[in-house]
Amino acid sequence: MLWETIRLAVQAIFRNALRSFLTVLGIVIGVGAVIAMVTVGQGSTEQVTADVEKLGSNLLMVLPGEDAMEGGPPGTAAAMFDLRTNNLLEEQLALIEVSAPMAMSRGRVVFGNKNRRTDIVGTDNRYFTVAGWEIAQGRIFDPAELKSGRPVCVIGETVRKDLFGSIDPVGEVIRIRKLSCQIIGLLRSKGASTFGSDQDDFAIMPLRTYHNRISGNRDVNLMFAAVRDGVPTDRAVREVEVVMRDLRRIGRGEDDDFTVMDMKQIASMLSGITGVLTGLLSAVAAVSLLVGGIGIMNIMLVSVTERTREIGIRLAIGAQARQVLMQFLVEAVILSLFGGLIGIIAGLSLGYLGATLLAIPFRPALGVVMTAFGFSAAVGVIFGYFPAQRAARMNPIDALRHE
Repeated sequence: MLWETIRLAVQAIFRNALRSFLTVLGIVIGVGAVIAMVTVGQGSTEQVTADVEKLGSNLLMVLPGEDAMEGGPPGTAAAMFDLRTNNLLEEQLALIEVSAPMAMSRGRVVFGNKNRRTDIVGTDNRYFTVAGWEIAQGRIFDPAELKSGRPVCVIGETVRKDLFGSIDPVGEVIRIRKLSCQIIGLLRSKGASTFGSDQDDFAIMPLRTYHNRISGNRDVNLMFAAVRDGVPTDRAVREVEVVMRDLRRIGRGEDDDFTVMDMKQIASMLSGITGVLTGLLSAVAAVSLLVGGIGIMNIMLVSVTERTREIGIRLAIGAQARQVLMQFLVEAVILSLFGGLIGIIAGLSLGYLGATLLAIPFRPALGVVMTAFGFSAAVGVIFGYFPAQRAARMNPIDALRHE
């Protein structure tokens, strides 16, 4: 009996194939959009975590300013660090393997008739170790260059590509703002981050050179501290905070004027942001399912009206009301499941395309796919029940008189 009901439902659907397809288009768009959004969102979250882990899961970032990662540029409400603070942090904490100071600003670099704005970074060789940079050509700074503040620099791949093209940059002299600086090394490319920022767009020089020739002060904007293997980062954060409060002369009961964050915390924060955005976009996309359900109810009501005489004949020759109810309900469910199936294929295809274009992992969620398919079936039941019930309650005599 059930198979006969399904066969008749399929026949009724394909009698008006174009109308049926247009009816389920809302389901297709809704299911496809939800699956695509979740797939891209999960891939983005995984890529964020991988990008952060490239820097090291045992890495701490220390910035001036309370809650510097949450409210505005670091250092706006607190004094900057200096090189002495960085070195004392490394010396006083045995759990810190190495701490690298960084001073940064934006500026224009020029070579011949080519130029670009880039990040200008002042640091020392500890930064290359902490951040996991590899040298593609040339070398890093020697002790004499760091101590004397010689105008030498190491550049990223983006700067090389823009200024030099196919020319070997090592040994060439570029102008950074008003400073003539010799290139001694080129770093291996890391490419774009998850959020599209270019990780290779900078020129790095000795910290003393930066202070004397670029900034004119002794400020350190940021410190990267690598925790020794086996030391929990939450313990390291607490101990760094204690030492920093002492170095900054912060009294008991006074708020910190610095922020210590570990990479796990940053990864969790970024993953949370991508998760919220994915959820919001998926919720918006899910509205299409509601629209699709209303479309199914509308077309089923039209179908009931068109087939009134057919319904009357069936009731007159002995069909029960529940059989008529089941007939139209099955039609609505098959319509929505058909839309759900097409939506799954479209959603996975769009998710794969999005992952490819954004260079993130393609991670389809089986649970979301099954939920979307089940939800499309539920839409058919919910929005198909009223038209089916209307058909089942028809008076056979009135239905036979219908023109």
